[in-house]
Amino acid sequence: MFKILGALVGFFIFGFLGIFLGFFIGSLMDRYKALGPGGMNPFNTARRQSVFLETVFILMGKLAKADGRVSETEVSHVEQFMQKLGMTREHRLKAIALFKQGASPSYDIHPKINEFLSICGYSHSLRQMLLVYLIIMGLSDGQLNNAEEELLRVIADRLGYRQAAFSQLLDMVMNQMHFAGGRSTSASALDDAYKALGVSKNSTDQEIKRAYRKLMSQYHPDKLMGQGVPEEMIAVATEQAKEVQAAYDLIKKSIAIRIMQRPK
Repeated sequence: MFKILGALVGFFIFGFLGIFLGFFIGSLMDRYKALGPGGMNPFNTARRQSVFLETVFILMGKLAKADGRVSETEVSHVEQFMQKLGMTREHRLKAIALFKQGASPSYDIHPKINEFLSICGYSHSLRQMLLVYLIIMGLSDGQLNNAEEELLRVIADRLGYRQAAFSQLLDMVMNQMHFAGGRSTSASALDDAYKALGVSKNSTDQEIKRAYRKLMSQYHPDKLMGQGVPEEMIAVATEQAKEVQAAYDLIKKSIAIRIMQRPK
């Protein structure tokens, strides 16, 4: 919006050459708006990344302890998560300390969520990726128990998600995980694919494509890093994007087969 306005203002003030100057300045303003308050300041970006990482590991600890005990599967998931992030030994020790801090029964997560909201809350991408990481953590042992789901709903509510919106996100992530490795081998793979994109078999081709593009945009590395997701955490988002792609490819294949089978 600003780049178009800038080009027009530049033209009226400086003539033809002013179009390029106005467009350039407007582009910078558009980028500033997209990144949020302080988005172009590298110090603020580092602060967002730090708070994002701290919040992820603290809430992972609280989620793991939600049913009263931290299982070996959950510990293994966190270890694999840290390996996937390529953390240094120093950062791993800090992450483990944060996880244990969150797992403490007396630890109150709400001040940390308040800090997250004050630093990162302006960005829908950061709020959603935080929830996605936590949902994946909760599903690390194959299912969400009642205590884990209740805690996730409390966190989602604090992040501004209505219950229906969170339920849809939960369903989408659960079904996206069925496509880990590139494809689903379940008998209900096609049903899973529609749910992974947040659409139904009755959705139009345009609605399906729009949902797919929206998800791929949400998981795009450049966008997430620009919003403040730490670079080392992009790998998880990239995996989610691959799962979305696999689900979409299956739907496209099904639609193509259905079209070919129509009577001519």
